[in-house]
Amino acid sequence: MNVKQAATVLALALAAVPAAHANLDLAKKSACMACHAVDKKLVGPAYQDVAKKYAGDKDAVAKLTESIKKGGSGKWGPVPMPAQAALSDADAKTLAAWVAGGAK
Repeated sequence: MNVKQAATVLALALAAVPAAHANLDLAKKSACMACHAVDKKLVGPAYQDVAKKYAGDKDAVAKLTESIKKGGSGKWGPVPMPAQAALSDADAKTLAAWVAGGAK
């Protein structure tokens, strides 16, 4: 790897850190973290488990966005997930992409 490639990799890595932190902050602000955690089941599944379930699904972000906006039940057990209808479509999609990526 040459210096230019290494600098590009480093810049991309550093750019991802604030985005991941911002998405965690969005999840906290949106009350998602009351029922979910990144790496362990609480009331709802861990985000990492959700990412595993949807791995390889090209429609994962769209499906997760819809679940966030409309809520759901039966996918992860008997406790329903409440709808986040007040969340903007853009924020719901941002959260869905973050969750699909393993909440990293």
